[in-house]
Amino acid sequence: MSNQLLTPNSGKYVVFAKDVNPSIVEMCDKQEANIWLSSDINLTHDDKDWNKMTIQEQNYLKQILAYFAASDGLVGENLALNMIQDVQIPEVRYFYYFQSMMEAVHAKTYSNIINTLITSQQERDELFASLEKHPIIKKKGAWAMKWMQEGKENFSKRLIAFLAVEGIFFAGSFASIFWLRDRGIMANSLGVANEYISRDETLHADFAVTLYKEYCNDLDEKTISDILLSALELEKEFTLYALPDRLFGMNKEMMMQYLEFVTDTWLIALGCKKVYNVVQPFNFMATIGQKRKDNFHEKTRTNYGRQTEQKALDFSMLTF
Repeated sequence: MSNQLLTPNSGKYVVFAKDVNPSIVEMCDKQEANIWLSSDINLTHDDKDWNKMTIQEQNYLKQILAYFAASDGLVGENLALNMIQDVQIPEVRYFYYFQSMMEAVHAKTYSNIINTLITSQQERDELFASLEKHPIIKKKGAWAMKWMQEGKENFSKRLIAFLAVEGIFFAGSFASIFWLRDRGIMANSLGVANEYISRDETLHADFAVTLYKEYCNDLDEKTISDILLSALELEKEFTLYALPDRLFGMNKEMMMQYLEFVTDTWLIALGCKKVYNVVQPFNFMATIGQKRKDNFHEKTRTNYGRQTEQKALDFSMLTF
């Protein structure tokens, strides 16, 4: 690993002063442009769409929201305890400061959605406690916490592991909410939040790729693959447990294939070979991705009011 990333640096408190990496600056600029707030999401009419959903669909969405509500806190904890403490390059720390804020916005947004949709306080409490009580969400949380315990000497492994948290653990759930949006369910509330958050999280995962390739590049292909495939297996387990059978345009087999496709995407990004060689199976994801590309420069506040003329990855564009 490059000593520059982790070696103590007395200049780490001054950003964008000298010897600035253009790739990191570009990522910081994207992060700045992508700021939004939980108050930007209008949840006023969500209960009407919620009541139109089947019990199966509601139960599935509850589990998705339960995981999201807790997982952003885990990512934020890793940033605070590990990444910001370990990294000595000021511009990388700058990105992580912004990321920490956005993870908090995500967490508040998911809590707002749960509090809006779920009328029973007991059920809310159960959903908010999913990291301790849900059989698969608990395992996903434990997997992330295990990597949080890794010391600075295993920085690269921890970096890849949290890329997997944001790039694989979240992928199927993002796709499921895009599926609801494609059907017109909570399209202007949860659907908008999902668009914002999925783009944020993909940027965060892409930043991990950039950081690894620019400064680390010290893991063999098997180690990288093992970490990502371990995350994939847990996410498949969550899919088998949570995703109901016989939903229109969505099933477990298609979701498994989508998760394999996403995992291959990150493997290629990290310079590894594909494992699964599958195509992206969801028509609605291709449609949403194309709409995002077509409208990227046209939207204002509803598409990040501070956004500049630049491209950012997001899960809806993972169609290659």
